[in-house]
Amino acid sequence: MFAVLRTGGKQYRVSPGDKIVVEKLDGSAGDKVTLGDILLAGDGGTMKDVKGLTVSAEILAQGKGEKVTVFKKRRRHNYRRKKGHRQQHTILHILAIGDQKAEKKAAPAKAEAKPAKAKAAPAETVPAEASAPAEKPKAEKKAAAPKAEAAPKAGKPASTKTAPPAKGAAGKATKTKK
Repeated sequence: MFAVLRTGGKQYRVSPGDKIVVEKLDGSAGDKVTLGDILLAGDGGTMKDVKGLTVSAEILAQGKGEKVTVFKKRRRHNYRRKKGHRQQHTILHILAIGDQKAEKKAAPAKAEAKPAKAKAAPAETVPAEASAPAEKPKAEKKAAAPKAEAAPKAGKPASTKTAPPAKGAAGKATKTKK
């Protein structure tokens, strides 16, 4: 049996036991992945319906491809830029080509059990007593703040500057005669 699948913007013809290199997929070595974008499937000369069909694979390694050198130049302008790039990829080992329907039946039972545990955990971790001490320090800070503003600071003397001289009718500073 074979299948043509699409991943990373490219198409691959695979059969069980093949090893392929695809664009980077999430996961680490040893993880199982399910590829669901199947375009064509068949067994020998007969074609198979691809609706609900998936390909299961195992990640063998995460790696980088060959280095590609990018060089830009504008002649007669003393402009040169050189950069390198190594594209990340994932090496997959195709395990099986099979139906998704069997996997969907087992998945909802697990999904229903998880929300029940998640809802119970927040209620147990938030005691009512924890919120009362948090409010008390805020009230003490508000009461202490006006006292700190009213009291002068001991290290600095009070300001002794006088007001600037008054301006006359012309807008210039006027001198007073003594």
